[in-house]
Amino acid sequence: MTLIELNQLLKATGLPVAYSHFRNTESLSPPSPPFITYLELDSNNFYADNKTYKQVRNVNIELYTNKKDLEAESKIENLLDSNDIPYETTPTEWIESEKLFQKIYEIGVI
Repeated sequence: MTLIELNQLLKATGLPVAYSHFRNTESLSPPSPPFITYLELDSNNFYADNKTYKQVRNVNIELYTNKKDLEAESKIENLLDSNDIPYETTPTEWIESEKLFQKIYEIGVI
C-alpha cells in the first residue's frame, strides 16, 4: 500500500483526511472534529547484503475528536482490520492546547 492508497482508504471512513495537517487558509481551513491526519515518521526497511529488499514506511494515523469517540475509533479499526493492515495504538490523549483528544494508530506502509 502506498501513501496515496492509504489516503483513499482513510477517506472511506467519511471523516476529513489530510497528510500532516489541514492548512489554515481561506480555501482550506481546519475542519470540525472528528478528523484524521496521517504522517510518515521514518522507515523500517528490510535489508541484507548491502541492499534494501523491501521499503517499509512507518506511518501514524492520528484521530482528533472533541470527546472520546468510540464510533470514530471503530471506523478506523474496522477499516484497517478489513484490509489486513496490522496496527498498534496509543492510549487516547487529551491535548490541552488544542482542546482535543488524540488517538494514534501506528502502521507500516510499503
